Amino acid sequence: MPSSTNAKDAVFPLKVLIVGAGIGGLAAAIALRQQGHDVEMFERSRFANEIGAAIHLTPNATGLLRKIGVNPRDYGAVLSEQIRDYTSDGELKFTGNITQFADTWQHEWFLIHRAHLHQALKDKAGADGRGRPVVLHTSSQVASVDPSSATVTLENGQSFTGDVVIGADGVHSAARHAILDRDVKTFSSGKNAFRFMVSRQEVLNDPETACIAKDLGSVDMWHSADSKVVIYPCVNNETLNFVCIHPDNLTNIGVANGWDQAVGKETLLDVYNHFEDRVRKVLNKAQADTLKIWPLLDMETLPTWVNDRLAIMGDAAHPFLPYRASGGAMAIEDGISLAIMLSGGVKKEEIPERLKLYEKARHERVTIIQEFTRESGRRHLPMQEAMSIMSYIYDYDEWDNSTELLRRHVWAQNPHVYYRQPTAFGPMPGPRQDFRGHSRAAASANATFRTASIRFKTSRTLLKNLLPNNSYNFLGNGSIAQATLSQTTLDGLDWLAGGGYNHLGLYIHGVQYTNADGQVTEGSYLPVLFEDLADPIISGREELGFPKLFSTIDIQKRDESYHVTAAWRGATWARLTLTGLCEAAPVAPSDTSRLLVHRYMPCVGSELKGTPEAEYAVFVDSAKEAEANPPKVKHVFNAKSASLEIDGLDWSQLPTLHHIVSRLAEVPVYEVVDARLVEGEGVMDISSARRI
Repeated sequence: MPSSTNAKDAVFPLKVLIVGAGIGGLAAAIALRQQGHDVEMFERSRFANEIGAAIHLTPNATGLLRKIGVNPRDYGAVLSEQIRDYTSDGELKFTGNITQFADTWQHEWFLIHRAHLHQALKDKAGADGRGRPVVLHTSSQVASVDPSSATVTLENGQSFTGDVVIGADGVHSAARHAILDRDVKTFSSGKNAFRFMVSRQEVLNDPETACIAKDLGSVDMWHSADSKVVIYPCVNNETLNFVCIHPDNLTNIGVANGWDQAVGKETLLDVYNHFEDRVRKVLNKAQADTLKIWPLLDMETLPTWVNDRLAIMGDAAHPFLPYRASGGAMAIEDGISLAIMLSGGVKKEEIPERLKLYEKARHERVTIIQEFTRESGRRHLPMQEAMSIMSYIYDYDEWDNSTELLRRHVWAQNPHVYYRQPTAFGPMPGPRQDFRGHSRAAASANATFRTASIRFKTSRTLLKNLLPNNSYNFLGNGSIAQATLSQTTLDGLDWLAGGGYNHLGLYIHGVQYTNADGQVTEGSYLPVLFEDLADPIISGREELGFPKLFSTIDIQKRDESYHVTAAWRGATWARLTLTGLCEAAPVAPSDTSRLLVHRYMPCVGSELKGTPEAEYAVFVDSAKEAEANPPKVKHVFNAKSASLEIDGLDWSQLPTLHHIVSRLAEVPVYEVVDARLVEGEGVMDISSARRI
């Protein structure tokens, strides 16, 4: 099961009680055990008499079964290859070649015996493999469910308590009563259905009916104004499955006591006496002892499927009419959605909200498809409308849908996180947060830094031209200012998995910013910062507004000297050298602890060139930030001499940096005021940055 956060979650096994062990319940059980949960199921039957009918596994269901390790082909599933639609008198209305557009689906459309699918799911649920095998209690009729305590009580008085209960006990659900605290009755849809199976070879042996069974994987339908016959193969193309839908007033006597009622063949032939000869002929091959009739039941749309620690699914929540091949598929989708919402990292106190999330994932889709099936029962849909409905149902994957819904739910639990492009992948980890938005400040305490800096006197009038607008100015008077060219190597950074990077920047001291209200903020201004790794460049530009650019930065540290070179694809544009290094006592931080930068983000669109989408001053109070996690200076080495050289080169050598580096090359060095190398541990994450 994919993680909801793209990060490895701790597993907190839940005890899951599932009422009912049908197709949907077993699919849920398999997926939940694979999540690491302990699953127990309670089935009222003994599984002694499996239902003799087939089921469609449409692409949206097949893919989910494969993901939990169930391969329908291993249990006799037949690939659906075509659909033929006839009128009741035998006129062919259309033929749909499924193989022609099957390539548009991720997974196959299978036709499988229901009992064989059920066996496949039971085998997987109880087999060794990922997670603990599911415990299945048969002949265990559930009398009641307590949603608040997640307790299931059987008719014999025995009780079982877990962390969550899933009601998958079908249309006559006992668990459903605990959702609304009232009895929700099913009602007739106005239709009943005969179901039975016939050997395909028997149909082929009869010249009058052989054409019906000749094509492998063919789903054939005949329809009148109010009745329908559907025939398709299963069991490795050896058996034909029949579903014969008709008005319930023609056979209500046969279903007075519920579903799965035996009925005479004469009744079947009488109901379809107006259908073409070959249909009546093939219906006559039904074995009286296997011919069953089902009432097609409907139910009101429930306002909710969950209550506290109980959720219902499948026919217990939304019975389907046998149109659009969706009943079993929707139950499988429900089961997978529940397992995803109850992923391995879920805590017990989160169960009610996760069940609500399951309902959010499923309720609208199921309700829409239910209405599709009802409309299909009212009238025969034209091909174009039927194809549109088929696309809505089949072009879908509940695994992907529920996984994404859970991801976004988890992300939303902490709205105060940084998002950066590409946002579809969730919050962006970086220096100031991990993927879940947790601060990395404490983890940065053991990271190391080494900073080589040359502070020098220079031209204030020239540096003023590097200030972005008139809101920035120098403090005091005079035409001389001080600036620092500083190179720092960071290492052992938690957010880079213990790695590090280099940066090189020019800091202009003694600058003030005055906002529109006249408020003045003082600090050192950073016009440009070069770094040699993309990750800090992107995070710093987008989250902090820092003017970061890429450059390779190479360091050579020797016993008494330190050498820095900066280049772009082999074109060296800066050299910084400290020589005669002698260790000295640690000193207080420089006045770069108060930092000013200017954020600028352009608008998108050629017609908006020159128009900023965002532009404002940013202030970083590193001294205040250091109060919580103060960096520790370990060593200070003063340099006896220092030099810096900057060469603007030309556009061919610095095609993206020449206009910047050439301006830096203009900055004169009148006098070196201070040159030193400082080493220590504890790296601030600049989370104190704020818009002025």
